[in-house]
Amino acid sequence: MKEKVILAYSGGLDTSYCVKFLAKEKNLDVYSAIANTGGFSKEELADIEEKAYALGVTKHVTLDVTDSYYQNCIRYMVYGNVLKNNTYPLSVSSERIFQALAIVNYAREKGAKYIAHGSTGAGNDQIRFDLTFQILAPDIEILTPIRDQVLSREDEINYLKKEGVERDWSKMAYSINKGLWGTSIGGKETLTSDQALPGDAYPSQRLKEGLERLELEFLAGELVAVNGQSFADKVDAIREVERLGSAYAIGRDIHVGDTIIGIKGRVGFEAAAPTLIIKAHHLLEKHTLTKWQMYWKEQMANWYGMMLHEAMYLEPVMRDIEAFLESSQSNVTGKVFIDLHPYHFHMVGIDSTHDLMKSDFGEYGEVNKAWDGDDVRGFTKIISNSLKIFNNVNKGQLDIKQ
Repeated sequence: MKEKVILAYSGGLDTSYCVKFLAKEKNLDVYSAIANTGGFSKEELADIEEKAYALGVTKHVTLDVTDSYYQNCIRYMVYGNVLKNNTYPLSVSSERIFQALAIVNYAREKGAKYIAHGSTGAGNDQIRFDLTFQILAPDIEILTPIRDQVLSREDEINYLKKEGVERDWSKMAYSINKGLWGTSIGGKETLTSDQALPGDAYPSQRLKEGLERLELEFLAGELVAVNGQSFADKVDAIREVERLGSAYAIGRDIHVGDTIIGIKGRVGFEAAAPTLIIKAHHLLEKHTLTKWQMYWKEQMANWYGMMLHEAMYLEPVMRDIEAFLESSQSNVTGKVFIDLHPYHFHMVGIDSTHDLMKSDFGEYGEVNKAWDGDDVRGFTKIISNSLKIFNNVNKGQLDIKQ
């Protein structure tokens, strides 16, 4: 009997090549599994399954991890306003661990000797998959045909053509990864430093002109309503924001960053929902959290995003940071108003019972109610003591050159 291999399958070029190669060249019984993190419709999943069987897999399954992905990751990224390099909402970075976990569980269920993925040797995903597999399934061997053979996309296409696989190869000029928290787009322009992705490379196209007001409502840091419509399922709320934002082509950008293996990487993405939700949540926090809550949240969230990006989700300290982030959200409740325009948006304002601008102590830049001028003069005298001492001891060092 042939040995079983569980292939983390997406239906794209790389994993299509893997099916053929593992079955023919390695003589393995290929079980393809797509771990859906919320980026595919039923029709798309059915098409992916049909293509898998056409390639010759023994069995294909869809493993839905959307709810787990939201509960165990996305909501913490919202709590932390996580944007890698102030740009990228970790769309692919965050979902890979949950896909890897699902693949490991399925491999154990099927008693597979091998697990395979279609990552190249020059990116982050190979580390994310390998690390998770090595930690949770050290007894299962990992196969990586694309990485091991150092294949280009052209090499893969030529091999599949030789094997009689008929596709519209022009649509495979870009590597596209879809998930609930955004879609990444990699292709020829992202391999350079001076070129932008063409508009038609993005899966979603602009459908609307003009201006539209969007209202997002949060309860303890979680999105619960969109334009007055409540959502019991937070995933559905995210999808509604994505539908509204992508119609204006909002959330498009190119992320430039450091890969886990040390080289610079560049990838395009579209993420209307993450962009709008994170920016709205951040604005609400500015009104409802204290200065030091905001400061320490930013420090912790930066670490959380970096470790998530670099495949360290299973590190126990991540659970500690999540506890901190969740604890900070008790008063992050209210509505945020946003104006949507083609390709951009504008944060209008918020309404919250926890808005700290409603304090009776004073109105910024206008009226002081709980103190008088003598209080301010005394406060200023005390707070300036350390600088007065320094200036007295080190005369002239605080002089600013004009």
